[in-house]
Amino acid sequence: MPVSKNWQVVAGSTAAGLAVALTAVALAGPWESGQRTAERVRAASREEKPAGAGGAGRPSQGPSGGRKGASAPVPAPRVLAAAVGPRGALPPGGSGLAGRLAPLLKDRALGPLTTGAVVDAATGEGVWGHREGTAAVPASTTKIATAVAALSLLGPDHRLTTGVVADGDDRVVLVGGGDPTLTARKSAGGGYAAASLRALADGTARALKARGTRTVRLSYDTSLYSGPTVHPIGHNDNIAPVDALMADEGRADVKSWKGPVARVWDPAAKAAATFAGMLRDRGVKVTGAVDRRSAPEGHAADRLAVVRSAPLSDLVERMLTNSDNDIAEALARHTALAAGLPGSFSGGAKGISSALRELGVPLKGARFNDGSGLNRADRLTADQLARLLVLAGDPEYPELRPTLTGLPVAHFTGSLKERFTSDDAGGGLGVIRAKTGTLTGVNALAGTVVNADGRLVTFAFLTNGTTSPASAMRALDRLASAVAQCGCHG
Repeated sequence: MPVSKNWQVVAGSTAAGLAVALTAVALAGPWESGQRTAERVRAASREEKPAGAGGAGRPSQGPSGGRKGASAPVPAPRVLAAAVGPRGALPPGGSGLAGRLAPLLKDRALGPLTTGAVVDAATGEGVWGHREGTAAVPASTTKIATAVAALSLLGPDHRLTTGVVADGDDRVVLVGGGDPTLTARKSAGGGYAAASLRALADGTARALKARGTRTVRLSYDTSLYSGPTVHPIGHNDNIAPVDALMADEGRADVKSWKGPVARVWDPAAKAAATFAGMLRDRGVKVTGAVDRRSAPEGHAADRLAVVRSAPLSDLVERMLTNSDNDIAEALARHTALAAGLPGSFSGGAKGISSALRELGVPLKGARFNDGSGLNRADRLTADQLARLLVLAGDPEYPELRPTLTGLPVAHFTGSLKERFTSDDAGGGLGVIRAKTGTLTGVNALAGTVVNADGRLVTFAFLTNGTTSPASAMRALDRLASAVAQCGCHG
């Protein structure tokens, strides 16, 4: 059901349901590696094979609720039911909130273009705004839009598949499935589940030996994606070249699993060379050069082994918690493919826009050029960001919920772990959940909080033209904390 033109949530049971669902998400915690403990309990009961296991596993579920690609909701309402807030909480009032925010907007740490919006999550009504309809560079808060788009088209249970197929009697092809979290290590970093290149080598070696084959040539297929692999910002420590095959996000070291670090120039070639070594270690001789070529048509019938990523819900949470650019660009490309578009930077941008329009999201002024927000040509308004978060908690769209559960917690997790430390921002500590955005001269913060009256609101603050990143971030933290502390129903 698309949202209405004015983004109003239907009154009555729908509004109450939204308030209960969103407050449950807002109060659940603490977090473990970007996923709530309650979600881990539910995940442990799933029947799918764990990520990284060989064999086909269970395919993703089909469409649910009439929305293309959507599958059964991931959140566990039974586990979270006790966390609901007071249904009788007074609705917030704009005048009281404006009085608190107006002095903070004068902070010289904010740039010449500063915008903000606060929206009542239960009703979808705007509570406060400051140039809220003016498009600004959103930086990594773009990932909120990427999450909503990917989840709406693919569903939270969708997994990314990496496989190996036979091409004749003496060649095998490693087929990239666009999974940046595929790991060549014994275990993925940060406690996250991930598909294992080692497990894929195990399965491939077993299948070859069962066929009586102990010598092969190895190729790798990256045809799932198209167009340039290097982000417009250039070769950068913040993101690897975006290819359909990579291991450990193309990180050049053997220890890091998040944050900026040197990346290899050709992640696909590196992953394929690593896989060749793994086959040799398992008694399969690899001869000749490892080259890039497409797998034969109809190769699924001759698949030797396969591994699958963690569910998309987990990937979205990891992307948002750690502001992971590699996952963001992969999800943008998969969104494009699900929409019948090329798996490229431009295709991903069009796919995100298309998915949001299908949800009924007004996109006046919005502009997408990537999925991560690293591109300074991206544009979003504060109002759009705040309302995307309302949409993510709407009971009519349970598949979008990981967009909320993936938001970092102020001073506790992810990109907010070192934030909200000053006394005047302490009111947001532990209660605000928000996505950060940071580029040179650009700072943003968009998230959710239960205010002093027990009412859940979503908010977004964008500022462009800043000169001190640390000072600008503190200014945004103070704005968000003021929203949290406001008993502003009058």
